[in-house]
Amino acid sequence: MSEASASHAADRRELTAAQRNAVAELLRVSPVADELGRRFAEAGHELHLVGGSVRDALLGRLGEDLDFCTDAHPDQTLQIVKGWAEAIWETGREFGTIGCQRDGLQLEITTFRAEAYDQVSRNPVVEYGTSLDDDLKRRDFTINAMAVSLPEHRFTDPHGGLADLAAKVIRTPGTPQESFRDDPLRMLRAARFAAQLRFAVHPDVRAAMARMAPDLDRITAERIRDEFTKLLCGADPITGLRLLVDTGLAERFLPELTGLKLEIDEHAQHKDVYEHTLTVVENAMSMEENGCDFVLRMAALMHDVGKPATKAVGSDGRVSFHHHEVVGARLTKARMKALRYPKDVTAQVVKLVGLHLRFYGYGRGEWTDSAVRRYVADAGDLLSRLHKLTRSDCTTRNRRKAAALAADYDALEERIARIAADEDLARVRPDLDGNAIMELLGVPPGPVVGKAWQHLKELRLERGPLDRDEAEAELLRWAREQGIAG
Repeated sequence: MSEASASHAADRRELTAAQRNAVAELLRVSPVADELGRRFAEAGHELHLVGGSVRDALLGRLGEDLDFCTDAHPDQTLQIVKGWAEAIWETGREFGTIGCQRDGLQLEITTFRAEAYDQVSRNPVVEYGTSLDDDLKRRDFTINAMAVSLPEHRFTDPHGGLADLAAKVIRTPGTPQESFRDDPLRMLRAARFAAQLRFAVHPDVRAAMARMAPDLDRITAERIRDEFTKLLCGADPITGLRLLVDTGLAERFLPELTGLKLEIDEHAQHKDVYEHTLTVVENAMSMEENGCDFVLRMAALMHDVGKPATKAVGSDGRVSFHHHEVVGARLTKARMKALRYPKDVTAQVVKLVGLHLRFYGYGRGEWTDSAVRRYVADAGDLLSRLHKLTRSDCTTRNRRKAAALAADYDALEERIARIAADEDLARVRPDLDGNAIMELLGVPPGPVVGKAWQHLKELRLERGPLDRDEAEAELLRWAREQGIAG
């Protein structure tokens, strides 16, 4: 058998396997999907399982969320599903989508579309299409441009999506330029699918991404944020991140990542901080316990972004980045705010970036019990993630150095556990509460109580738990120094 024949035979085997996956997955959801298809047919309309649902069925990973397209308009769809669906929502109605629930499945039914951008606005202009072919032609990639009619189960694949799925390649139904001009977010989606599915981006698509990267500026921060989050939480985010940097897309919304590429790491002069950062992300992923931990991955990605602004070369030629964690935390906060991440998520990532260097120096024996308490108190609920980030940051190829760092951190965790066994390190509180402070000092609620509380907390961190008499004596001593009658 020739090499070409062997390749075609392998492709056929993969296609057959994909089709078997699809049959098994569709049989699982067909009672609901076929019943819905019959309701649309009885009303004189078409219904097709489409897009990501067909792709995922072929990959054997169809979830509980199903996407459909139809020639029915939203009002007509509503009439068809009323009385059948267990719940209905209309949040996507302006985009032609009606959502509903049945037997544990979430169903989104969208009118055939011919969606496009006017190349000025930041949101899509939605126009209803007239046929399934129109709808599939406007979809982002061939692997998302396949459909299965319901209830007949007729397979439609006008753009070779099944072959691209077997070849594990991301390609557009038309020219990449036309596709990205219609919706520039598709460039970011290409990188996201590369990360999620471990697929390669077709060279023509990649070239168009590089040429048209500035068009991403027309997209809202929220839409970019959502795609980027999915990319970072993909099975292979490193491939996606490299694609963003290499095509110039990262420069449009995450320039701090591109800025790392030429910075030298002070721990190992032979490698740049960009490569180190990608390794830290991989290391952090290996420590996740229940799927993607976005906060941990984002902190790993951003932990060294303060280095370009703090780079200095000493008289001995050594490179340093003093206080880059402080600058990095500030840059991270600004970038995540610009991308409209929730404040609580941003605060967690920023805190981890700010604390990621705190551990270094522990192995020199300089840490007191007080320093350990402050480390735990400052990390708070993020202590477990800080442990993972700090360990992930050790990327040296020097086995002896790596082993020493790991041993130092093991020792720190053991010390934290030992102190925690005697003290409630998870919730460091002053030994007197606000009511006791007011009663002892004879003061009403106000700033004085807050300052006294903070003073006692500092004592608690410095010296560990105090008994009641010691705490009261210290409070009265502080009050006298402050000129407060007790």
